[in-house]
Amino acid sequence: MSTPRVFNFAAGPAVLPLPVLEEAQRDLVSMPGVGMSILEMSHRGKFFEGVLKQTEADIRKLAGVPDDYKVLFLPGGASLQFSMVPLNFLPRDGSADYIVSGAWSEKAIKEAKKVGGTKTAWTGKEGNFSTVPAQGDLTLDPNAAYLSFTSNETIHGVEFKYVPGTGNVPLVCDTSSDMFSRPVDVAKHSLIYAGAQKNIGPAGIALVIVKDEWLKKRVEDAKLPTMLNYAIHAENTSMYNTPPCFAIYIMGLVMKWLLSIGGLDGIHAINLRKAATLYAEIDRTGYYKGHAAKDCRSLMNVTFRLPSEALEEKFAKEAKAAGLDGLKGHRSVGGMRASIYNAFPEAGVAALVAFMQEFEKKNG
Repeated sequence: MSTPRVFNFAAGPAVLPLPVLEEAQRDLVSMPGVGMSILEMSHRGKFFEGVLKQTEADIRKLAGVPDDYKVLFLPGGASLQFSMVPLNFLPRDGSADYIVSGAWSEKAIKEAKKVGGTKTAWTGKEGNFSTVPAQGDLTLDPNAAYLSFTSNETIHGVEFKYVPGTGNVPLVCDTSSDMFSRPVDVAKHSLIYAGAQKNIGPAGIALVIVKDEWLKKRVEDAKLPTMLNYAIHAENTSMYNTPPCFAIYIMGLVMKWLLSIGGLDGIHAINLRKAATLYAEIDRTGYYKGHAAKDCRSLMNVTFRLPSEALEEKFAKEAKAAGLDGLKGHRSVGGMRASIYNAFPEAGVAALVAFMQEFEKKNG
């Protein structure tokens, strides 16, 4: 007898749509019309080439990706992009601007410093990353190679509600934990990247959307390893080497699922409902306290504290026993973190709210 599914609040690898898991399960041993598993077939064969092309086509449709942008499927996740972006686009005698709004943007600027100069356009470190900057708070270098920001900080639960203006400076965005959770204006960015395992697929792959014009202006470096060169991957349609085939296949199923429920507008409406329900409970009595400032609360990662660490330990333990898994917050923030990504069901939010109310009654 199989183990019943719990409500998975983990920050990543995270919950996937149940219809996606069921389709993958059904066809795992033998893909229709092929007679072998997607895990076994050649990436050069017609079937997988079709999977790759359809996945890209659905991404372009879903996000309105302009024709003059490349869509790349790269191994290594978002953390590799922390290095690839500066290696490709930061001149060794130049400088790039970084908005440091949490742990992941801290990691990104740390990697960039190994390549060239960096300037911090804004940092929320003194406030333990409980907010994001307004446009007027940014100190921008008009000669920067690019401005990099993280649209949603998974650990601290803060999210940009706007796209920073940069003038003529190219804009780079790490959107790993809120990719395709809401409409995105791709044309405002020169490069967008996302590790898939939080919101759009399984671990082991990064989605990169990069503007052709900017790709042509990359730093020419003969010592740049081939596998770290965006242009090589673009020229070879993400198949310079054997790509993460299964991860691309699952991502393709997730894209079909998103399109079937109304695209980015449809999923955004669902995400707004889920987050509003949970934040309303956090704010209801003051027993629970949100970490992020209200004007920049994440729709994906809801962070909150209880009156004491002892109660937080008890909350996490009892919640897990009740089928609410993965709620313990990151050690740098403490407390609880409920990751309610695209695929997380509204029933799970309702179950958490009911648990929170009962826990408060017993321990308040």
